Amino acid sequence: MMTRSQQGRTNRLTRPSIAIAAAVAVTAGVVAAAPDAKTAQPGPKLSLIAASASVTLDSWKEDPGVYLDLGTYLTSENGAFELKLTRKSYKDPVVAAQIIRDGKKTQIKALPAGLVKDFSGLPDFAQISVIDAAGKSVLEKTEAFCPNNASGRVRPDAPANSKYPQSCPVNPFTLGSVWGVENGWAANTYAGYYSDAVQLPAGTYTAKISVTKKYRDLFGIENKPQSVKVTVRERSWEGEGGGEGASASSESSAGAPSKAAAKSGHDAHAGHAAAAPAAPSGHAGHGAPARTDAPAAATTGAGSTFNVGHGPYPPAPPALPWALKKQATEKGALGRQGFSAAAVGDRAGQTDGSQQAPGVQPNAKRPAGKATVPDVPKPDLRSLPAYGITVSDGYEDVPGKDYLAFSANVWNAGPAKLVVDGFRSPGKELMDAYQYFYDADGKQVGYTPTGTMEWDPRPGHEHWHFTDFASYRLLKADQKETVRSGKEAFCLANTDAVDYTVKNANWHPDNTDLSTACGQENSISVREVLDVGSGDTYTQDLPGQSFDITDLPNGTYYIQVLANPENRLKETNHDNNSALRKVVLGGKKGARTVKVPAHHLVDAN
Repeated sequence: MMTRSQQGRTNRLTRPSIAIAAAVAVTAGVVAAAPDAKTAQPGPKLSLIAASASVTLDSWKEDPGVYLDLGTYLTSENGAFELKLTRKSYKDPVVAAQIIRDGKKTQIKALPAGLVKDFSGLPDFAQISVIDAAGKSVLEKTEAFCPNNASGRVRPDAPANSKYPQSCPVNPFTLGSVWGVENGWAANTYAGYYSDAVQLPAGTYTAKISVTKKYRDLFGIENKPQSVKVTVRERSWEGEGGGEGASASSESSAGAPSKAAAKSGHDAHAGHAAAAPAAPSGHAGHGAPARTDAPAAATTGAGSTFNVGHGPYPPAPPALPWALKKQATEKGALGRQGFSAAAVGDRAGQTDGSQQAPGVQPNAKRPAGKATVPDVPKPDLRSLPAYGITVSDGYEDVPGKDYLAFSANVWNAGPAKLVVDGFRSPGKELMDAYQYFYDADGKQVGYTPTGTMEWDPRPGHEHWHFTDFASYRLLKADQKETVRSGKEAFCLANTDAVDYTVKNANWHPDNTDLSTACGQENSISVREVLDVGSGDTYTQDLPGQSFDITDLPNGTYYIQVLANPENRLKETNHDNNSALRKVVLGGKKGARTVKVPAHHLVDAN
């Protein structure tokens, strides 16, 4: 059975981070020269660059470790660097191909089998070597590279916006993804919150960063390592007046958690069944106060909020645009003035690192005219197998109870997005819900009543839920129901990029956290959207994401995640709404255990 910190790490690794389209202030001349003609390959010219000759990294005394955000980028010139990854089913391996576009011509170059095993990035892409001031080698490591990572333009005539998605999904049940570095752009090679901290005492070092040989050969990248001077400084929350619930300084508020925030993000225990009181852990759901920043520098290339799901775990920290970093450096300090602008990025309701996320606004009034379900494309709701599965007792809140907790995701395979509006009559506790339909040009052409929405006041929720969106059931070995979760109402948000290769997939959905969609207690109307290709994850730490197994005998069971259980929503196919995940319960009361067999080729609990 995993420790709580291990569970937290596992959950963080099932949610990829959003990339921030910051303006990367790379001066002319830093892009590496083209490879020799004899090694040049069809497609874009890729180069490794370093944005700065030196970086300063913090190691916190209370939680020692340095996150190696060295400011190295992979640039793409003479075209975009694009990869497409798919798997036919969970019985099949992930396959990857490079998409090379030359005007109206498109070439598909299959990448070696087994190069990638999931959708989180190219493994062992960057080789990092660190030597200390005495010339002694103190670290050798490799890092994966997500081409969708924090990125920005390297020249003024490059496209103003990247067309590629803003994260590499790490949900274990992802089905398809597209990665890319836009033409004239650069993507940070740092793995961000999904990279492990390294132990380096305070002092000065030299880091050498290069692209590993297999990727140089595969993509025609010149062997030109970059060197960066690294200064590691030790800091303390206590010594800098951080205190409980307060940031140590302007630097820590931009890039490191307070002690209280770190404790909330890592040590808070799980919520239980709907009938059980929520644990008093201070969980921050979407739409609640800002989530805890990850323990990394504010200049990190990893982004935040996207794909964190409905749960308490902190996202990766926002990337500070390099123009602001330059400004801070010119001011001679990494102080409050230089970092003030970073605070606006990727907090509650902000998903692009610099401004309030637009969100899809609900109609101002109830729909008028006769309700109709026109013959136009509709969504296709599907369930992913449960994951993040663990057992726990009821703690001090519900003593004598045992719970099986899990994370669940329902996603939209398209070809149309799911749009549901809720309207509240003055003084009523419930909203009336309506599903909307659109033609190929995006014009609303129909609507139909589809149930209700209710306000959920429980900590970790505190927003409007659409009822009967999904159902969780624990089935016996004969796959007959034995326990049903109390949770069947959800606020819809595009937390996970499940398959961005399906028709009409939206690579840039608006409502990627609940603060853009699910309203306040006094809202008169809300709009909830599940876009094509995206899914909505509820983590196992939220109230209702568990089964009471106190009196269940040991043995084999199946967790069923069932989308649209009452068929209230109109969709293209109702036959693919169920997903099962096998679990084996053991142990004894107060100390139950769970084994989670692999689901075909996906071996993730």
